[in-house]
Amino acid sequence: MKKLWLAFLFLVFPFGLAAASLPDPVRFAVVIEQGDLRAAREWLDNGLPADFEGSVIGSGLMIGAWEGNIAMMELFHSRGADINRTNRLGEQALQLAAWRGQLAAVRWLVERGARLDRDGREWSALHYAVFAGHADVVDLLLGRGADINALSTNGSTPLMMAAREGKEAIARTLLAAGARRDIVNEQGENAVHWAMRHNNLDIARAIGGAERFGVAAARPAASWGAPVRSQPVPDRADSLMAAARRMEAAGRRDEALNLYRAALAAIRQADATRKIAPPARAATGMVITARRGKPDAQSASLSYATSAVPEGARVGAGATATPAVADASDDLLRRARELEAAGKRKEALQAYRQAAASLRTSALPAAPAARSAVPGAGPAPPP
Repeated sequence: MKKLWLAFLFLVFPFGLAAASLPDPVRFAVVIEQGDLRAAREWLDNGLPADFEGSVIGSGLMIGAWEGNIAMMELFHSRGADINRTNRLGEQALQLAAWRGQLAAVRWLVERGARLDRDGREWSALHYAVFAGHADVVDLLLGRGADINALSTNGSTPLMMAAREGKEAIARTLLAAGARRDIVNEQGENAVHWAMRHNNLDIARAIGGAERFGVAAARPAASWGAPVRSQPVPDRADSLMAAARRMEAAGRRDEALNLYRAALAAIRQADATRKIAPPARAATGMVITARRGKPDAQSASLSYATSAVPEGARVGAGATATPAVADASDDLLRRARELEAAGKRKEALQAYRQAAASLRTSALPAAPAARSAVPGAGPAPPP
């Protein structure tokens, strides 16, 4: 009987010890973000699923893609991680690497079977790379056969992203590669519409041609809608949120709470000082010059009225978050403060973390599903 009991302990105790040493989602995200291969290998050896997801970004392979950590990606992939797995925010490792401009990680993923395009209307890696302005990633994806006219959840194309964000060189690359200029999204808008709204006149001219651009530029500026620039989250906020996660993982909740509050303040301060680009100036006429017998020397230019809005003037807060996102953030912040006041630090931490993720996301144009995963919160591209 004694031998049986000892055998039982020998079999069970190692398993219990291994289970107890596995990380929770917060600790997992912090450690993998920091690139701790030894800890990752130990967890996997002790039974951690290869597709285990952290509290931010997603699986170990996804975090590795976001950070450009090829060794981390190789480790999780070798243990069976799904290279095309989708996180809870609808993103895959390839989109995350493309968004961050991690060219080597993008190449590594594509060479190992990462799908270039998504099923149906989804944000693709090409959308993300164009939106973030990573020309080298755009070139790689196009060279590997990515759908240049891929449609996002609302029917927008990569060319529309370039037009919206003022990425002229990338817009010209897409046009040269055959991007369609006539696609209209669910809002009835095309790439010229987005370029004109955001005062990216050279892009509008490149897409529409001189004649069509002349017609577009003659319209009242207000007819294109209010331009709203994407606002990246400040580096300080990212640093504070990373520090908050480390404190939370270490069980130092008071310090984590203070850091989350500071990160939220940094995000809101950046949002409050956001500037909207002045509306495109209304054209009062077109000047065409030409030389007899030299058609190639012809040129066209517009004459403008004085802009009604001084360049650089602040036209409003320019928040890109939808009312629903803003309301959700406020509700989470209110809930976090109530929980903190009641002494419920663990629950308060969770609410602060969710609020920070929501606010961080709203600093970018609305993208996939509800948003995406970014370090500390989660990535989120365009409308």
